[in-house]
Amino acid sequence: MPNLFNLTRNSFSTFVKDLDEKTADIQPEQFNNNIHWHVGHVLVTAEALLFGHASQSANFLEEFNELFKSGTKPANWTGEVPTISVLVNHLEEQQTRINELSDEFFKQDLPYTLPFGNFKTYGDIVDMLIMHENEHLGKMKAMKQVVEAA
Repeated sequence: MPNLFNLTRNSFSTFVKDLDEKTADIQPEQFNNNIHWHVGHVLVTAEALLFGHASQSANFLEEFNELFKSGTKPANWTGEVPTISVLVNHLEEQQTRINELSDEFFKQDLPYTLPFGNFKTYGDIVDMLIMHENEHLGKMKAMKQVVEAA
C-alpha cells in the first residue's frame, strides 16, 4: 500500500477530528455542500472504487451512499445522518482494510471504466483517490476559514 495514501488519509482524518460538528454542518453560501458532506463523500467514493459496492457495503449503512455520493447535497438529506465521529471511525476502518489489500490486488485490471481519466488498475484508482481526498481536504479547509470568519 502506498505510503502517500496513508499520509493523505491521516492528514484528512486529523483535520476532520479537530472539527466540531456545528462547524462541519454549516454550509457557506459560496459552496455547494458542507464539510460534513465532504467527509462522507470521501468515504463512499473510496468504498465504491476499491471495493465496488458503496451502496451495498457491509462495512457501513446503505444510506451512506444516498447521502454522500456524487450529485448529492445536504439540502436534500432526509432521515438520520451519521455524525462526523461515526464517519471518522469508518474512514479509519476503511484505511485499515485498504492497507490489508495485497500488491497483487493493486496490479489487477479494473472490472469497470470511469467516464474520466485513463485508469487501468486498482493501483491507478488509489492514485486518483489520493488526489480526490486532497482536493476535498483543501476545499474543507477553505470552508472552515469562511465559517470561522463569519
